[in-house]
Amino acid sequence: MERRPAQTHRPRGGSDIDTDTAELQNADLEEGPELREFYEQVTRSDLSPLWTQTSNVLTFHPRSKAVPHLWRWEALRALAERAGELVPVGRGGERRALALANPGLGGAPYATPTIWAAIQWLGGGETAPEHRHSQHAFRFVVEGEGVWTVVNGDPVAMRRGDFLLTPGWHFHGHHNDTDAPMAWIDGLDVPLSDYIDVGFFEYGSERVTDEASPATSRAERLWAYPGLRPLTQLEPQVSSPLAAYRWEHTDRALRQQLSLEDEGFPSTIEPGHAGIRYTNPTTGGDVLPTLRAELHRLRAGTTTTRRHEVGSSVWQVFDGSGTFVLGDERHQVGRGDLVVVPSWVAWSIEADSPLDCFRFSDAPVIERLGFARTHVVGS
Repeated sequence: MERRPAQTHRPRGGSDIDTDTAELQNADLEEGPELREFYEQVTRSDLSPLWTQTSNVLTFHPRSKAVPHLWRWEALRALAERAGELVPVGRGGERRALALANPGLGGAPYATPTIWAAIQWLGGGETAPEHRHSQHAFRFVVEGEGVWTVVNGDPVAMRRGDFLLTPGWHFHGHHNDTDAPMAWIDGLDVPLSDYIDVGFFEYGSERVTDEASPATSRAERLWAYPGLRPLTQLEPQVSSPLAAYRWEHTDRALRQQLSLEDEGFPSTIEPGHAGIRYTNPTTGGDVLPTLRAELHRLRAGTTTTRRHEVGSSVWQVFDGSGTFVLGDERHQVGRGDLVVVPSWVAWSIEADSPLDCFRFSDAPVIERLGFARTHVVGS
C-alpha cells in the first residue's frame, strides 16, 4: 500500500455533498412547451444536454456503482465443491469458476467495475484445457496442492499461499495430479477490457501441452533470485516473466519486516502493519499492467489507518481473523473470506489475531492515467 500525498477534496458521504451535487443542476429552469419540444428534438438526434446530467457527469467524489460486500469462504467453497459434482470441466465451459457478482452492478459477474474475481475448483485427476485471452490474469491459492498450471508450455506447481501469473495472450491450462480437489482465486481485468473493447480469445490444446509435474518451473529457475537478473533478457517486459511467487518467500519477507520493527528500524507501513508488493523483476513495477497484488500482515490488536482511495480493490483473508470497516459498516472476517472495497469508500482493518490478507486492485491503471488520490482520515 503506497503512501501518496493527500490532495484537497471533499470526503465521501454526508448530506452536504448530495446537496452540493444537486445544486449543479439548473433547478430554476422552467420546463415549458418549447423546452420540452427542444428536449424531444435533442433526444431524437441522439444527444444529451449536459445541464440535465451534471450530477451524474461531474461529481465531487467518486460514486461507484459497486458496493462494499463480503463473501464468506465457507459458502463459496461449498458451492464450488457442488459445482465440481455437477458441472464437468472441458471445452466450451472452459473453467469451473464462480465469479463474484457485486450486488451494485446489476447482475454483472464483476467484483468491481474493473476487476473480475472468482473461485475456481479443479477436481482430482481433472484437466482444464488450454486457451488464451487478451485479459491479464493471476491465481492465488487458498487451499490444497497437487495442481500444475501450464503457462506457455511451462508447468508451474500451485500450493497454498502461492501467487501465480498468466499475462495476457499466454496459453494456459491446468492439470490435477492428485485425487483431491483444489480451490484457488482467479483475478482478471475482464470488466476493464470489456468496457474498452480489447478482448480476444483463442482455444489451445485439448489438454495441456506439458503434463509434467516439476517442483520448480522454468520461469522460476531463470528469474526467482532476489536482486539477480539473467543477462539474456535485459529488455523490460510489460508483465512479469516470473510465473510464481512462492509463499515461503512472502512469509519470510513479512516476518522480517516485523522483526526489524521490533528492533527499532523503520520497516513497516505503520506500527504492526507489514506489507509486500509483488513486482516485475524487469521493471520493478507491478506484475501486470492492469492489476496490482500485495500481501498484508497485521499483528494481533493492530488497526490500520482509515483512508479513502481512488480505485477499487478485492481483499482475501489468507489467515487469521479481524474486522473490515467499510464506510459505516463493520464486517467480521475469517480465513478465506473475500471483501470488496469500491473506489473512495473509506476502509480500515482491525486484527483480532495475527492477520494475513492478500489484496489486488486496479491501481496500475489508476496511477498511469493520473487519477490516483488518497485521503487519510484525520490528516
